[in-house]
Amino acid sequence: MNDDHRKIIISRIIDDKQTESPQNGSAPGSPFQRWLFYLALIPIFIGILFMGMFFFSIFLALFVIVAAGIGIRFWWLRRKLQKSGRFDGEEKYVEIEDAEIIETKTNKPGGK
Repeated sequence: MNDDHRKIIISRIIDDKQTESPQNGSAPGSPFQRWLFYLALIPIFIGILFMGMFFFSIFLALFVIVAAGIGIRFWWLRRKLQKSGRFDGEEKYVEIEDAEIIETKTNKPGGK
């Protein structure tokens, strides 16, 4: 008897799914409902757009702060090296007016 009860429930579920109305499925609704749906999406889209701009501005501000920190660090190290005398920011050029070649070396292929 218990098996007959299960068969009745299963067949009733199958019959209900076959005769289900198309509004619950993927069938499109009326044009008015579609326009209402699209109009409801506009504020959601604007909200998402503002949230994206907000988070992008935070990311950009953090990037600028990190870049400024690295730039200040390089400037501080360069200043420190200039004060110690080991580093000159500008290269000094010396013109040599008269030079004499004392010895020349040439590398010959072959090892000797």
